[in-house]
Amino acid sequence: MSPTQTPTQTYQGHPQRWLILGVICLAQLTVLLDNTVLNVAIPSLTRELGAGTADIQWMINAYSLVQSGLLLTAGSAADRYGRKKMLVAGLVLFGIGSVAAGLADSTGQLIAARAGMGVGGALLLTTTLAVAMQIFTPDEQPKAIGVWSAVNALGFATGPLLGGFMLDHFWWGAIFLVNLPVVALGIVAVVALVPESKNPRGDRPDLLGALLSTIGMSALVYAIISGPEHGWASGRVMATAVGAVAVLALFAHWESRIPYPMLDLHFFRDQRFTGAVAGAVLITFGMGGALFLLTQHLQFVLGYGPLEAGLRTAPLALAVVALNFSGLSAKWTAKLGTPVSIALGMVLMSGGLVSIATLTAHGYGGTLLGLLLIGVGCAIANPAMAHAIMSAIPREKAGVGAGINGTLAEFGNGLGVAVLGAVLNSRFAALIPVAATSLPAALASAGSADERGRITDAFSSGLETSQLVGAVAVLLGGLLAAALLRWAEREDSAVAVSV
Repeated sequence: MSPTQTPTQTYQGHPQRWLILGVICLAQLTVLLDNTVLNVAIPSLTRELGAGTADIQWMINAYSLVQSGLLLTAGSAADRYGRKKMLVAGLVLFGIGSVAAGLADSTGQLIAARAGMGVGGALLLTTTLAVAMQIFTPDEQPKAIGVWSAVNALGFATGPLLGGFMLDHFWWGAIFLVNLPVVALGIVAVVALVPESKNPRGDRPDLLGALLSTIGMSALVYAIISGPEHGWASGRVMATAVGAVAVLALFAHWESRIPYPMLDLHFFRDQRFTGAVAGAVLITFGMGGALFLLTQHLQFVLGYGPLEAGLRTAPLALAVVALNFSGLSAKWTAKLGTPVSIALGMVLMSGGLVSIATLTAHGYGGTLLGLLLIGVGCAIANPAMAHAIMSAIPREKAGVGAGINGTLAEFGNGLGVAVLGAVLNSRFAALIPVAATSLPAALASAGSADERGRITDAFSSGLETSQLVGAVAVLLGGLLAAALLRWAEREDSAVAVSV
């Protein structure tokens, strides 16, 4: 318990806990929207900034990878120095980064601004979940996490919708400047409502660990992005991949030896934690990669405008919101149990990706079915996994727990964009070698309608392959997570009986 919490608050929950949850979810939503808001801006950025495929992927990955590298440090700092302070600092930094991104006039400037926004986003994403764990009683925490998870999915899915609306009325920079009023409102609300909480004996931030993890993951994704362009067996790609593995291995070694690790490797001895972690990575891997590719398909191949493309991805978010805010997903999880809920949710997500891969060519109906299946699956699996992770972490280290959860989710999203994008690009380049740079460049150089048709068919084939790869990954992740959680429950039952 922190000095700012009273025993009554700890037992009954903070008297304004639901209003506070709304405030922190608003701050979180702003950060999460920027994970996917760029998806529908890809055509505009390609035309106005001359961005190629690798540039686009780095604009997206710079944001998520910086967050991935800093979330653990941010969570540790929040535990030690105060979660409310970190919320305010995160909002301020995120607002500054949004201004820089909105006013950028080159791909390099935009990538750098997105990386800066990732710093503020890291502070926000860790503290929102950590605050929720402090202000709610244990009985209310699953419901609160359900709302928090719904906002997570809402941010991923409504980014294209918001981006499409803004691009239909303003220039592309407006998708970042629209963050500023929300940031200002969030700062005022956090200062007025959110109670301070911290662990005075919290471990000091692991700066070297943050540096190693950021370098390692960035190098890994760079290797994946560069593969289609330079060749998977090229010296550049192989050297980067080997370097990434070496740095990440050094990170793991460092974390196992220091007394204040960002990532306590002992957590992975808990099968409940390990199972939830596997699911968290792969659910965002499939969802982030699928939306990144689908919005391009809707615009470049089917010819929808930015707002139309955003509207056609909205059913995913609506399904998540309906099930989580109504409490239906929480009731199903309580009835089925965590392992079955996670397995069911990720099987549904996998089926949604298969539907998008195989039925999109026949019209929007297949896409709609896929989005609804992904949404229902996400609504069931996400809260169960988040609660399993946080339950395995000591309460006084809620910031670190949120950092672990957020790191893996952000890394899964960035890796999904990179891996599924690389699969699509490889397939596309194999079918249309002259068009290996990007779909817009290939369409611009097409000399006839027949040639344009072959190019879009090649892109559709690449989309199908990449979505099927994502479906297999999500399915295997669901089965693995469910099995580990089931084994953990059996061990707990055996220990309880022996006692």
